[in-house]
Amino acid sequence: MSVRVRGIYSTALTDLLEDVGVVQASDAIADRFDADLPLEPAAATVETTGDRQGVGVHGDADTVGTVADRLADVGRDAFVWPDETPRDAVFDGRVTDTLGRGAVVDLGVGEGFLPFDETADRIDEGDHLRVQVRDPAPPWGDDRPLLGTDIQVSGELARLVRGGRSEGGTGAADIVDLLPTDPREGWGVRWGTPADDAEFDALDAALAAATDRAAAIDDALADAPAPDEGAPATVWAGTAGRWCWFGREARFALDDVRGGVVPTMAGHHRIKAGARSASAAVDFVEAVCGAEASGAEFPFGVVTRQFGPRGGDSVAIRHGKPDGRAFSLGTGEVVERDPAGAIRVERTLSPGGTLDALGVDIEAGDVAVTKLKEGRWWYPTMYRDRDGRSKGTYVNVCTPVEVFPDAARYVDLHVDVIKHADGRVERVDDDELDAAVAAGNVSAALAEKARAVAAAVADAL
Repeated sequence: MSVRVRGIYSTALTDLLEDVGVVQASDAIADRFDADLPLEPAAATVETTGDRQGVGVHGDADTVGTVADRLADVGRDAFVWPDETPRDAVFDGRVTDTLGRGAVVDLGVGEGFLPFDETADRIDEGDHLRVQVRDPAPPWGDDRPLLGTDIQVSGELARLVRGGRSEGGTGAADIVDLLPTDPREGWGVRWGTPADDAEFDALDAALAAATDRAAAIDDALADAPAPDEGAPATVWAGTAGRWCWFGREARFALDDVRGGVVPTMAGHHRIKAGARSASAAVDFVEAVCGAEASGAEFPFGVVTRQFGPRGGDSVAIRHGKPDGRAFSLGTGEVVERDPAGAIRVERTLSPGGTLDALGVDIEAGDVAVTKLKEGRWWYPTMYRDRDGRSKGTYVNVCTPVEVFPDAARYVDLHVDVIKHADGRVERVDDDELDAAVAAGNVSAALAEKARAVAAAVADAL
């Protein structure tokens, strides 16, 4: 087993996964660990997601499973979900829609997005075509996996392209001639930038592994029907994949791990996850203050004053579900900010429908006022009509809230508490929490915490 780790969680995850075998480490990671982290092929990659909320793990099934189990134990609010459309997987898909820059493709186990510039053919709704996943997408985001039409075997050291010719890197063809392993017939080698510094044994191992996967793809394609006969269908499952979302407790646990390697300020990963622009500021504080940065409390007031949200800003309520999905409950204006760790968000509701669980019609002029406190396992939303009269209060029980510059984030734990306008208090959706535990989406420990929080909230109301 071996893993390549990249992104804002790299130092902590390198420490957690060092016994698995970390390879292709960045210069900064190699310096911090002062260890022999070889430039060799990786059996799996661990990469921070574009929104910095977690990581994707892709590669060899055994390695991916080992890494995913390790990440799931980081904290109670760390969630791991399978990737049904992992990198390199090949599908026969059906085009369901065409947008400005590309097409939406039904893959059978989900949807993907094929940019028009990935193929020379004209694409119309209803077309059937063979596609491959280039860039997977986490389930909690709004993006679809990015697709391509040429078939490849990805890799940082060596990449193979079906029907292509060998190119890339200095003396690429000469390097192939010097290696014991020959590329699979009909596939061209593309050497990645790290290959310039790799030993011949590492290059040969990378080429051999890629060639084995190319052979598996060839076998799968040989047995597959034409795309217009079987789509949507999986032709080749590709690498294994998992997505891990880190909640607030998990991020602070990773701070502790990182702090055992280098000076780490309180909230290091929490701050970096909230704003890309914050990374340089965090690095600066740690470089200047050194070990003194580790002893402070998480500076919520300073962080929000510098990066947001501030009064008057728009903030979305990003509602995660234990099965990996996430969506916005709406966007509101920050009408109050407490430097100690809370914001108050006000939203004007569109008339139509009813308020969930409260059973009250949504009317013109209705307002929702939500108080979100950093780190709390619940948050209330008070509903009022245009005259300010209460229409009820809904309390969501969730993983610890994180108030980021553009959104408050958490994972909903199903069980909730409501207070009707007449004062009646009701606890709801315990059955949904039970179902989530049975499905393996919520751990027993997390479910126990959710029920305890719901009981305490109900007593307080």
